Amino acid sequence: MNWTEKLLGWYYENQRDLPWRKTKDPYTIWISEIILQQTTIKQGLSYYKKFINTYPNLTLLAKAKEEDVLKVWQGLGYYSRARNLHFTSKLILKEYNGVFPSNYSELIDLKGIGDYTASAIASICFNLPHAVVDGNVYRFLSRYFGIRKSINNGKSLKYFKNKASKLMYKENSGDFNQAMMEFGSINCKPKNPICENCLFNNNCYAYLNNKIYDFPIKNKNKKRRLRFFNFLIMKNSNNEIIVEKRMENDIWKNLYQFPLFEERNNVNLIKKIKQFVCRYDPKKLNKIKKWNIKPVKYKLTHQELYVTFWLENLNIGLLNKYNYDKLKKYPMPIALENFINKFFKLQT
Repeated sequence: MNWTEKLLGWYYENQRDLPWRKTKDPYTIWISEIILQQTTIKQGLSYYKKFINTYPNLTLLAKAKEEDVLKVWQGLGYYSRARNLHFTSKLILKEYNGVFPSNYSELIDLKGIGDYTASAIASICFNLPHAVVDGNVYRFLSRYFGIRKSINNGKSLKYFKNKASKLMYKENSGDFNQAMMEFGSINCKPKNPICENCLFNNNCYAYLNNKIYDFPIKNKNKKRRLRFFNFLIMKNSNNEIIVEKRMENDIWKNLYQFPLFEERNNVNLIKKIKQFVCRYDPKKLNKIKKWNIKPVKYKLTHQELYVTFWLENLNIGLLNKYNYDKLKKYPMPIALENFINKFFKLQT
């Protein structure tokens, strides 16, 4: 039995019972693959079920409001994925009459679909021989073959893709790709891989040379950018908490937020915040106080956020179920969602 036959045999016996493995529908596979980017199966499964239940087909997704799509996505992070899903669904409905493209070249031209997702859809749904390379595949192949190429170097993708393509059985490319990812996820894990009982340990370079944790090789990541967010909790003339749509072209684009003043903590911070508040109402120079004494830290891929909430002249009229329910309808970053839940729970 050769390498690929052993892998496929293992997969058919050990594959997890996951909903997207019970279909060849490209829409369903697309949604699962996008959700599982930067997200573990354990975390992503509940979001997948919620998303598919809300938008069970491409037409319903295309006709939805972006704001509603972002709300369903809320908490999963990397919100550009949701925006791209919505954009691309509308394009497929318009340009392809709602029928998903069935070849790699058309798939990869769609917004939000790169080599990985195009290869997954092409192989799983249409049995086209395009090898998938994700973090699990990088780790599995680099350990087994002792590949010393940095996986966060763009040039390495072509090398690993060629390596996987040579191992692939073209007649069942979809199963092969899923087997590669599944083995990397279950057996060849980043931490505590199951090496002693691994069916490949007789020829695995990393195992035989006691270098399991030397692979895969990565270049050192750039330092995260530090940002200091000060959110202002203020009321308007209708005694409602003010929220705004975030228009900056960043990860939170088109989500809603409280008025934001970005500034590192310093001795003039309160004075600057008061000046900022005056943009909304020049008369609002009343008491301003911190909600959280110590900033809440959120680690993103390339940024580290320090978030402080400031309360401006709030009274009990704001702290009612109407305001809570209204705020909960807006798609917001999880940091603000957490604040809303704690704020109303503690204040009412």
